Amino acid sequence: MRSRTVPSVSEPSLRDFLDNAERPATRPLSPPDPRPRRFHRSMPGYRSSDLADAPGAAERLGLESLSVKMEVERFGLPSFKILGASWAICRALSARAGRAEPAATLDELRALVPGDGEQLTLVTATDGNHGRAVAHMARLLGLGARILVPEHTAAARIEAIAGEGAAVEVVRGSYDDAVALAAAAADETRIVISDTSWPGYEDVPGWVADGYATIFEELAEQLPQAPPLVAVQIGVGALASAAVRALAAPGRVLVGVEPADAACALEAVRRGETVLVAGPHRSVMAGLSCGLASTVALPDMAAGIAAFCAIGDRAAERAVRMLLADGLACGETGASGVAGLLALRERRPDATWEPFGVGARPRALALCTEAPTDPESFARITAGS
Repeated sequence: MRSRTVPSVSEPSLRDFLDNAERPATRPLSPPDPRPRRFHRSMPGYRSSDLADAPGAAERLGLESLSVKMEVERFGLPSFKILGASWAICRALSARAGRAEPAATLDELRALVPGDGEQLTLVTATDGNHGRAVAHMARLLGLGARILVPEHTAAARIEAIAGEGAAVEVVRGSYDDAVALAAAAADETRIVISDTSWPGYEDVPGWVADGYATIFEELAEQLPQAPPLVAVQIGVGALASAAVRALAAPGRVLVGVEPADAACALEAVRRGETVLVAGPHRSVMAGLSCGLASTVALPDMAAGIAAFCAIGDRAAERAVRMLLADGLACGETGASGVAGLLALRERRPDATWEPFGVGARPRALALCTEAPTDPESFARITAGS
């Protein structure tokens, strides 16, 4: 994971920037696995998420156009996370049943749940959306769910998880502390469904990332010619890994975005090894407040993301308001990809996007990965100027 660094800058919206210029010129891609989307299509309420235009944001960012994949509703939940959680659960339960191939449909998966299904519990750590998705799947399958959340998790997010019938445990400490406790809970009756990995635990996080392929299969139908500039939020890296697999190509630049106080992927790529960025992680981008990137996702990110940036809350809040002006309601984490483009643009406001090798005014793509899941925070941000 060799990289070239660009000096830090002083703007409050952009703490640090890493240009991964020495990445391979091409990224060998595997053919997409059609099984996750086939499984998702079998779930009640499946539909492709919308692809929206954000003309006002595009003008502000000096872009020809900005397309936003609106992952604000999946199966009644306010984010994309159930795509990864559902496929990982399908794979895990299928493997537990001794199947060489995973269940193809939700009904097939239900048939694999033992009769005493309530004694089998799904466990995970979460900042909100992943845990709610795991809890939702547990309810659909008649399983128990134990969801661990870090302290300072918004009350609205905790209530939403509990509303799925899960037992919610607030952990003193950070998201990474909650991950450690969840990992320790695994036994014969408790299956850990995590979207991040640790030594000896790689399969499930890989399956989570595989589940996100559905997003990009839909995108290929909605936007056959992907733009040359793509922004993706990182967190532990599962979504970013899936984005690299689907979109990395010569002539296309992927920008990875993290909170300034939890820039674990940026630090890992810079140093060539996983790095724990110690908390507290207090960013409004709660879904990205992770101190340790997934070891499963890092190779993809190091090979396929051309620029990593760590941004402050100011950029995220401005991006929320900017997208709302285009009629797109996104939560703070959901708007962070656009916030990364905003921070990079403001770093050199008189410059074009030419230094990135994508032309002066490129077309761009971002993912809004959640609806507003903390109403109080959203109201405060949108009331600001």
